[in-house]
Amino acid sequence: MTFNEKYKDNALLIKTFNFALNIIDYTSELQEQKKFVIANQLLKSGTSIGANSKESQNAESKADFIHKLKIAIKEADETEYWLFLCDAHKSYPDCEELLNELSEILKILNKIISTSKMRN
Repeated sequence: MTFNEKYKDNALLIKTFNFALNIIDYTSELQEQKKFVIANQLLKSGTSIGANSKESQNAESKADFIHKLKIAIKEADETEYWLFLCDAHKSYPDCEELLNELSEILKILNKIISTSKMRN
């Protein structure tokens, strides 16, 4: 069973997993261009969004769930920063689609957190 099959009913996990795959592809392209520092930073923060979202699924409490998703938002914010740098620099590959995907992920994360807080 694949990740997408196992978590098909969880939009956040599907989006963050697919985003991580796209980040891996993008950072591989950056590494080929010898842009190692940005590639490494982006790889770490971009893949940890999904890892923290996945970890939140086994939270010990509602507060722990919210905390883990807040960490995912911090990683998403860092990823957005690196992507904005890539977008602003003329020698970097286009990353507009990644920025669009990330915007959707941030909206989902913020909505889940705000809804969870209201129910708390």
